[in-house]
Amino acid sequence: MNFLELVRNRYSCRSYRLTSIEPEKLDYIMECVRMAPSAVNKQPWHFRIVSDESGLKALGQCYNRDWFSTAPTVIVASIRHDEEWVRGDGKPHGNIDIAIAVEHLCLAATEQGLATCWVCNFDAELCKKMFGMSADEEPAVLIPIGYAADEVKEKKRKSIDEIVD
Repeated sequence: MNFLELVRNRYSCRSYRLTSIEPEKLDYIMECVRMAPSAVNKQPWHFRIVSDESGLKALGQCYNRDWFSTAPTVIVASIRHDEEWVRGDGKPHGNIDIAIAVEHLCLAATEQGLATCWVCNFDAELCKKMFGMSADEEPAVLIPIGYAADEVKEKKRKSIDEIVD
């Protein structure tokens, strides 16, 4: 599959089969994440792979949606603010860096026949407490990942003329 086909096939999946993800697929995906670029190569991130029943149930308290509980695995992506690069005018780049790494994760998962969804609207403070994160670490994104139980959805996108001058 070429890159355009890959990005067309990636979508926000909200229904997963209970099938476990093969460890070698997760290893491959996380190697793709590890290779993601970051500002000044700081790599200010940490990823927690949650597949055990108690961990998934706990994450369900952070984001209580029926579809979320269908994912056999959730990856918690966090920013380590004490490691992020800060531009000269004071703008921190941890949010940009984590977004790049998470999209590497989502695209690699799609290539491996898996589906994902970005979840940013969750109780970050509760998640932080659950995992005993330090004051400098912020859970930024939850990524449910697994085999899709639904069909790839057609994406609605603006035309090229609307986004490029």
